[in-house]
Amino acid sequence: MTRRSLILIAAALAAPPVAAAQTQVAAPIVGTWRVDVRQDRAKDGPKIVVVRADSSASWGTETVRWRITGDRLALAIGGEWEVYRLKVKGTTLTLSEGDLQKPVTFRKVGAPTPRPAGTPVPPDPDTE
Repeated sequence: MTRRSLILIAAALAAPPVAAAQTQVAAPIVGTWRVDVRQDRAKDGPKIVVVRADSSASWGTETVRWRITGDRLALAIGGEWEVYRLKVKGTTLTLSEGDLQKPVTFRKVGAPTPRPAGTPVPPDPDTE
């Protein structure tokens, strides 16, 4: 075995088991989501959101970091976490609580687009 193989194996074994669980839980939210057309179109907020497996999410010119814990979705916005209740069923994603006055429902419309080159995943507020 080469030195590089040993390093890769050691890194894989050292990864915390939580990371694997988060990946399995997070998979249903990865994609491109559009606000459900049955909702008030005049609402403030994003109409299309792209959620990527690299823990980034984008809408308009905004890129944030996300993470899931249980039924909560946390978005790192402005250097702190904003936490929402998350419900995913099939191609429907609903966010409630947090800074929302009423729930917002999105419909999955496709796979995520890549994060634009040169746009970093924002830092984790817990480690800054």
